[in-house]
Amino acid sequence: MSLYDDAVLVLKGYEDQAELRQAYLDHLAEHPDGMWKSCHAGHVTASALVVDPGGGRVLLTLHRKLRMWLQMGGHCEPGDASLAAAALREAAEESGVGGLSLLPGGPVRLDRHPIPPPCHCHFDVQYAVLAPPDAVHAVSEESLDVRWFAYDEVAGVADASVVRLVEATRARLGV
Repeated sequence: MSLYDDAVLVLKGYEDQAELRQAYLDHLAEHPDGMWKSCHAGHVTASALVVDPGGGRVLLTLHRKLRMWLQMGGHCEPGDASLAAAALREAAEESGVGGLSLLPGGPVRLDRHPIPPPCHCHFDVQYAVLAPPDAVHAVSEESLDVRWFAYDEVAGVADASVVRLVEATRARLGV
């Protein structure tokens, strides 16, 4: 199965945010290249919130270009077998944490947001990944910093989209 086909299947199975989910599906139907950065009308990205449920905290990256605290994530690559695999790869690359595992249940949220030209927007499919209790993180080339934040600290450092992702992840975890 191609990454495009996986994305369509994942989105069709995603049961929340119906209107936004349909916008993602419509975009992919109109843009067969909509999985790739080269699609200037917008493209699907995959991100993951790294969570330490036992510690009640999340790992965020201070994005080098945007200078904002965000979850890990980015563009899909030709070697990605699925959106989930892309999100897991991005989380491991940007956090330096080994032994991450996807939170069951598929994507946690969708977040469409504008980006600087030449592209117009990211159609982000957001997952959550669980960090092992002894997780050690590292700063990647894409980050200025990587840091753990308690759940209640996120609203003070990150934008509303990250806060919504944390809230949705906590709801899925039941914490």
